Amino acid sequence: MSALLGRIGDFAFRRRGLVVSIWAVLLIAVVGGAVLAGGRLDDRFTVPGAESQRALDSLSQTAPDAAGANAQIVFTAPAGHLISEPPYKTAIGQTLQAAGTAPGAIGVTAPQQAGMVSPDQRTAIGVVHFDGDRSKVTSAAREAVERSADPAREAGLEVSVGGSAYGVGEMHPGITEVIGIAVAVLVLLITFGSLLAAGMPILSAVFGIAVTVGGMLGLAAVVPISSTALTLALMLGLAVGIDYALFILSRHRSQLAAGLPPRESVRRANETAGSAVVFAGTTVIIALAALSVIGIPFLTVMGLAASGAVLVAVAVALTLLPALAGFAGGRLTPRPGSRTHRRITAGTDDSALHPDDTALRPNSTAGHAGGTPSPAGDTTTRRESMGARWARLVTARPLVTVVAVAGALILLALPVASLRTALPDNGSAATSSGQRQAYDTIAAKFGPGFNGPLVVVVDAPDGDTHAAATVADTARKLPDVAYVAAPQPTRQAGQSLILVVPSSAPESQQTADLVHALRDRVPAAVPGAQVAVTGDTAVTIDVSQRLSSSLLPFLAIVVGLSLVLLVVVFRSIAVPVKAALSFLLSVAAALGTTVAVFQWGWAADLFGVTKVGPVVSFLPIILVGVLFGLAMDYQVFLVSGIREQWLHIGDAQSSIIEGTRHNARVVTAAATIMVVVFASFVPTDDALIKPIAFALAVGVLVDAFAVRLTLVPAVLALLGRRAWWLPRGLDRVLPALNLEGPQPEREPSREPALV
Repeated sequence: MSALLGRIGDFAFRRRGLVVSIWAVLLIAVVGGAVLAGGRLDDRFTVPGAESQRALDSLSQTAPDAAGANAQIVFTAPAGHLISEPPYKTAIGQTLQAAGTAPGAIGVTAPQQAGMVSPDQRTAIGVVHFDGDRSKVTSAAREAVERSADPAREAGLEVSVGGSAYGVGEMHPGITEVIGIAVAVLVLLITFGSLLAAGMPILSAVFGIAVTVGGMLGLAAVVPISSTALTLALMLGLAVGIDYALFILSRHRSQLAAGLPPRESVRRANETAGSAVVFAGTTVIIALAALSVIGIPFLTVMGLAASGAVLVAVAVALTLLPALAGFAGGRLTPRPGSRTHRRITAGTDDSALHPDDTALRPNSTAGHAGGTPSPAGDTTTRRESMGARWARLVTARPLVTVVAVAGALILLALPVASLRTALPDNGSAATSSGQRQAYDTIAAKFGPGFNGPLVVVVDAPDGDTHAAATVADTARKLPDVAYVAAPQPTRQAGQSLILVVPSSAPESQQTADLVHALRDRVPAAVPGAQVAVTGDTAVTIDVSQRLSSSLLPFLAIVVGLSLVLLVVVFRSIAVPVKAALSFLLSVAAALGTTVAVFQWGWAADLFGVTKVGPVVSFLPIILVGVLFGLAMDYQVFLVSGIREQWLHIGDAQSSIIEGTRHNARVVTAAATIMVVVFASFVPTDDALIKPIAFALAVGVLVDAFAVRLTLVPAVLALLGRRAWWLPRGLDRVLPALNLEGPQPEREPSREPALV
């Protein structure tokens, strides 16, 4: 594979004008296609096969006003006045009449019709029904409903508009994302010491993101794509796009500093760092695409969209970046005598650049048995890099390091024991939004359950006029029931709808228990009828339970995949096992921190959390899939450098120091950029993206700095040469996958062989 990647890099360098032109044409095509297609994003949460989804699909034909989205207009009279006073009744009537003319509206329900007047007679709720789910409700329709409230406001009523037609918040790129990119540029500038070199990863990553987003918006015309999927793809594509370019460009500049011609350097950078990028990107793509097996459409779209963004990022790093490097030519070479040049040449392993004549180079460490450094490489005659000093520090007492880091991560993971999951509703929207104000008013005036009513669908045999009434009576006797409406017939003969309002909030465990109680106890009261519980609240509960039950199998697949891939790459048993266990620690620590902030409320104000409660139900699975791939980035890039040194010098301890010396700075820069990119999405009002961005930022921070740069070297130091042991029989049957490029023959180590 490395040879093929080298030829690709060489072609891109030689035919750089053609390669850049192809990417430019592709970008124009996808953006133009997106504009012409006019696709719309679809934020539906569906769970095929679940009782709630089947019933909801049925109601779309028999009772479209109940199955479709709705807008709730909440009217509140001033203190000392009643909502039933004539001026207010007239204004409410005018508002609902105007709202009923909104695009897609199929009817309205006045407060008196549904009994939606608060006990203190000061607040009332009018409902506008739309044809179809929220994805079918246009922004023009929502704006029309909001404008229709003007007569009520002019009459002195306080009005807020919410309901299922409105989302929990929207992602609008703003100043924080710009700051995130600016910080990424600063990190790259510090890393490379060159504005030209710092700009290339940003340029290539932004180019890849433009292609990805344009393609997704074009596909939205024929495939349902959610705004959350688009934002996740944007966030992940930008992060890995910068990181992958950083890995390759860092190798390229190191080789230029060592004297390689630009064309040869590009080829070798693609062979070595490019191989690591392909491997890391492939693991991310596989892990995210595996979300499809869970069987929830919106999660499948998220996984495929994010994996598509990663695929584009890999393609850009392997083709467009070498072409850009071709245009830059020798200008990417660090200026001789500069701080960057001294740092790179002090940490450059010539044997990695010219493996065929390693033994002939006086500065090579390969010819020193036992890994003894040559005088030119003696750390007493040159200043060690920060990476080397850090590696020496954490491996000086490796057992202490392992215990300290593992203990800290376990402490961060403790909140996971109380993890609760749910999908966010309008109660998680920004406090300044209309839907949040409507939600809070309804909860205060009518009770929290009125924000998440359950719909019981009764299909009775022909002629049975008592089944629905029996179901309603049975439901009233269940715990946590605040109100049960009288049965309402639908267009289908024998079918009735019963509205059941819980006493507790939609995301509470009590409401989930009520859904199970309705499904378990009510059907027994009407043996001849079919009973189903549906509504938005029931659907979100079913989605959360499907996701919860899928988490452990998905985690097992991801960990198993990592073990297999890493055994093949590193020809070791201990390294993959260590990587899998440390990955679990990273996930647990990130998830525990997220629970502490978003569920317990620790530092909630600092991170702009407007409502403390259950964690987004698909966050754990998304975290596992994304963090797995990103952890493999750092695992492969760092440990492949250590293994490269092991193959050169055969000394376990020296390999750790030298491998970390070469790659720690790049891993630090890459992780810092990724943390900053993810963190820049935390201030968003989108209640779905905010916790995901936070969890990924914490996960990368923990995995890169606490695990890969601290725990991994300490564990390898504890294991010594045993870290690279592989049974001979297994070694013979495993396919060869070399991420380090051609390796020289090394002299036998003075250390005793393993038995």
